[in-house]
Amino acid sequence: MREAAVSVDLKSRIIGFLWQHVLLFVSLFVMTAGVALCVRSALGSSVISTIPYVMTEAGTASMAPGLTIGQYTYLMNFILVIAQIIVLRRKFEAVQLFQLVIGFAFGGLLDVNMALTTGMVGDGLLSKIMAQFIGCTILGIGIAFEVRCGSVTMPGEGMPVALTRVTELPFPKAKIIVDISLVVIAVILGYVFFGRWMSNVVGVGTLFAMFYVGLVVKFIAPKIKWFDRVLSFRPGIRRVVCGLLRFISNRNS
Repeated sequence: MREAAVSVDLKSRIIGFLWQHVLLFVSLFVMTAGVALCVRSALGSSVISTIPYVMTEAGTASMAPGLTIGQYTYLMNFILVIAQIIVLRRKFEAVQLFQLVIGFAFGGLLDVNMALTTGMVGDGLLSKIMAQFIGCTILGIGIAFEVRCGSVTMPGEGMPVALTRVTELPFPKAKIIVDISLVVIAVILGYVFFGRWMSNVVGVGTLFAMFYVGLVVKFIAPKIKWFDRVLSFRPGIRRVVCGLLRFISNRNS
């Protein structure tokens, strides 16, 4: 009986873990949709995509490896995780390596949404402003749900957390330091590769995103407590998985 109870509990945990990360995947898709719209606005991308955007532009001009913005985003996330290991040393928890998986998913979904938003934003200023506003709003909503999923953080948030643990700085200040550092590096890279300030990468839209996205998260987060019930939902998942397996089995038979 005890073995059966352990087996049921293990299955429940596995199903819960999978469901949690399905929802996290959906949240990342929403986030990257917002990032893609900010990039398409050409008024300045969100902070997390400034460096990858510059590098992608440099790649298009044959001055850097020709990787996509999503691929450069993953490389940047990888570097951020390495930086956390250097900063925290023995305090770095092995589970935080899962940030690499989330960072990889984020980069891949960003490329998907960049493809989906092709031609969506017009050349007019109003169209660009609307794209930036909608993109930042969607990004903030996605972040609120991503945080609610309760998995490990994105590398962009993991780095400020690491700084907070080492320096005892409040998280908001550490986050500002990291964000400003990423933006400054993007500006420097613009001068290195193109000899100018890349206003389509770091522009007024970037400053707006730094201010507005946080407000959206603060507004949305208290209103999605119902999402906890979705996270704790279990029986339906079993039926869906079993039904899907039966469907695949019937198709193959």
